[in-house]
Amino acid sequence: MTPPFTGPIADGVPEPVHVPIGLERSLPGTLSLPPHPAGIVLFAHGSGSSRLSPRNLFVANRLFAANVGWLLFDLLTEAEAQSRTNVFDIQFLAARLRTATDWVAAYPATRDLPIGYFGASTGAAAALRAAADDERIRAVVSRGGRPDLAGDALHEVRVPTLLIVGGADPAVLELNLQALAAIGGTKELVVVPRATHLFEEPGTLEAAASHAAEWFKRYLPETAGVAQSADAVVGC
Repeated sequence: MTPPFTGPIADGVPEPVHVPIGLERSLPGTLSLPPHPAGIVLFAHGSGSSRLSPRNLFVANRLFAANVGWLLFDLLTEAEAQSRTNVFDIQFLAARLRTATDWVAAYPATRDLPIGYFGASTGAAAALRAAADDERIRAVVSRGGRPDLAGDALHEVRVPTLLIVGGADPAVLELNLQALAAIGGTKELVVVPRATHLFEEPGTLEAAASHAAEWFKRYLPETAGVAQSADAVVGC
């Protein structure tokens, strides 16, 4: 007799989970699903951050309000995170994100849900590299990201991609403009006025979260239409 499923369910309550990464190891995370989720978004945090990032949690809660579930998890174990090489190894981080995607695609509470990625800082590069050859991924959003670090994988990205950059973060804005040109498929860059790299200015993180929620609402559902490829740069 199959035991009843007792893991997180679509009840709106964030619950702790452990994402297996082999050899009896796992990564801690938090999973939250609204009652009838339109999809689930995996968060890939940047260097120096973790699943406890207040900025990513703020965005996650905005997604939840838009009927999108989320998984916040650590990309590295505590031991791995001690190495700066691991922290900036985009290929390794992308592989770890794929492992988490495999788990989400098999987990009873999430296996039937469309999947998206939200990346910040270096996590954006990992998200784009992981999405480049994975047809399960429906949408990617980057906030203050370094998509340029995804390298040649940008040319293989076909998933609808939104790049959100602060208007007061000129160096990262230029890198995002270059990445936008390399990405294939549906893509857009939104510039949030007055925002610096961490979106700490009043109202800027709220604006970024709203753009992310709208993007996922548009492109996560199976019935979402896909626009023609174009470099779109939007101010707000």
